[in-house]
Amino acid sequence: MQHLIILPVLLPLLAGVTLLIHRGGALTLRRTTNVIATAALVVVGILLVAESSDGVIRYYALGDWQPPFGIILVLDRLSALMVMLTAILALGSLLYACAGDDEQGSNFHGLFQLQLMGINGAFLTGDAFNLFVFFEVLLIASYALLMHGGGKARTHAGFHYVALNLLGSMLFLIALGVLYGTTGTLNMADMAAVIPTLDAGDVGLVKAGALLLLIVFGLKAAMLPLYFWLPRAYAAAPAPVAALFAIMTKVGVYAIIRVYTLIFGEQAGLLANLATPWVWWLALATLALGAIGVLSARDMRTQVAYLILISVGTLLAGVGMESEAALGALLYYLIHTTLVSGGMFLLVDAIAQQRGKAGARIVQSRTLGQPAILGLLFFAGAIAMAGLPPLSGAFGKALLLQAATPAQQVWLWPILLISSLASLIALSRTGSTIFWRASGERTGSSLGRLRGAGVLMLILCAPLMVAFAGPITQFTQATAAQLLDRDAYVQAIIARGATGGDT
Repeated sequence: MQHLIILPVLLPLLAGVTLLIHRGGALTLRRTTNVIATAALVVVGILLVAESSDGVIRYYALGDWQPPFGIILVLDRLSALMVMLTAILALGSLLYACAGDDEQGSNFHGLFQLQLMGINGAFLTGDAFNLFVFFEVLLIASYALLMHGGGKARTHAGFHYVALNLLGSMLFLIALGVLYGTTGTLNMADMAAVIPTLDAGDVGLVKAGALLLLIVFGLKAAMLPLYFWLPRAYAAAPAPVAALFAIMTKVGVYAIIRVYTLIFGEQAGLLANLATPWVWWLALATLALGAIGVLSARDMRTQVAYLILISVGTLLAGVGMESEAALGALLYYLIHTTLVSGGMFLLVDAIAQQRGKAGARIVQSRTLGQPAILGLLFFAGAIAMAGLPPLSGAFGKALLLQAATPAQQVWLWPILLISSLASLIALSRTGSTIFWRASGERTGSSLGRLRGAGVLMLILCAPLMVAFAGPITQFTQATAAQLLDRDAYVQAIIARGATGGDT
């Protein structure tokens, strides 16, 4: 099990390079290779979660260069959870893509694996510069995947997506340069140890670098006012790509949690809790504007994109609440929203393909080919996304509301509940228009086994998360406690590295 930590990066790297080299090979072979590699990632993710459950923080030193000087991958409860979540989402998206969406370009399968490599690397890295490197890997792959199949809408959305992320990359490098110049390190554990000991004259520079990082991570997470790229980009992307992109905003949320609990957390001296006041108010604003967006959407894909914005606001509000209970609650909600929103992207595409010229527009059309199956799936997904009982969305939001202090409740309760009401109204309008007001002969073919498997795999996570809410919340609360124990993280990496720890 010693080398298990590196497999989430190594497996998709090898599979991606192989698939790109043989991109002209038989489509069935490419599909099989991709599915096997992604299924193997699911198994690895489950093993990592099981290994991290003992609470021990482990690291893998590449080339046996010990921290803080070498490149390391760190395994704790949070990184293991995110790797497993990514793998499950990817498998559902890939199964749906193998029904025909992957035929629009020869590089789809290779790029898909390289994106997984970048995402997993970002979750596992223990070094701020390598976080930048993995950000760039996943972004380069996402640029190509976003425009998979071509078209004016995808090209236009892709241009804005690329331009904004290039600006974010530039700011990221500037921030890293400032932090390295003042702290002398980019190893996250080492930075966490150095920050409290800084001279007063260096505090201003470090604060500037930390706030630049918040801008970069806020852009990745689609936090107001940096979210305007998301609805158009996600709505224009091919359905399996948009579903996989459901984890992309969570990379930004993850980075905010990791950096601002470990490096700039309670024990950072003059720089303690630097970002949380900003995150709290911007999260509430993101929630409010996401609710307006979901009500105004006239297209199902755009509507799901705005539902993701509401979930981003909800997650960041949990970050801004600055408590262990809130962190545990937001992690439960993060699992829910990632999987269910990915399933909703797949589902609305399956519905759009059966509606002929009406497509994804929220207008009346002919009766669908499988109204009962699609309607039931849409009903389940809508309840989960809106946060109604008895599914996981309601449970996650209830945990967050319960974790709020009296002062936070004044703001969080009305905004979060109104956004849930807005989601319910919007999704009810969509469902009634598509399923109840449809008329005429049935149109469209059956959902198909692969498409159905992809959609079911993700949508059914909503009731499963309620059925297993006990063990899941135990794990997320333990993860929150581990995140807030900065000293344990630093000791596990720096002290063990100095004595030649496990590699």
